[in-house]
Amino acid sequence: MKTSTPNAILFVCMGNICRSPSAEGVFRARAQAAGLGHLRIDSAGTHAYHIGEPPDPRSQEFAARRGIDISRQRARKVRAKDFEEFDLLLAMDTDNLALLKAACPPAQQHKLKLMMDYSRNSGSDIVPDPYYGGPSGFDLVLDYLEDASDGLIAMLQDSRKHNPVDPAERNA
Repeated sequence: MKTSTPNAILFVCMGNICRSPSAEGVFRARAQAAGLGHLRIDSAGTHAYHIGEPPDPRSQEFAARRGIDISRQRARKVRAKDFEEFDLLLAMDTDNLALLKAACPPAQQHKLKLMMDYSRNSGSDIVPDPYYGGPSGFDLVLDYLEDASDGLIAMLQDSRKHNPVDPAERNA
């Protein structure tokens, strides 16, 4: 029996070189620290611009300043099977959410949300794209992602209290 608590989370932005790999890195670090290391965590882009490339050097640099190494990640495009394999697909903004909704089968639409739906303090609906801006944009993205990751982890922990994970499902 499958639990309603997400065990596989995909973070999505446009090219998978700035926001979503940063989200993957931030969330992975915070999930590990919270004892949620069993989660499947990945990131992808709605566009195929950068397939196989590492995250933007600025994203890597600003993440590293916070103790997060995203250098081994490689960009990929969202695949049709992602809608089935992941329990939660979190878009960084409304444009990418719309693209996910257009590609997602009706039975999986409930899995699509905005990353900032889990924000507790940032006051923004989206994670802004820092690609064409200055260095402060990369720090802002990380601030937003840390806030939303903490909110998502709190939701997961609360959900697990009410719906304990069957140990057999952790390895499924």
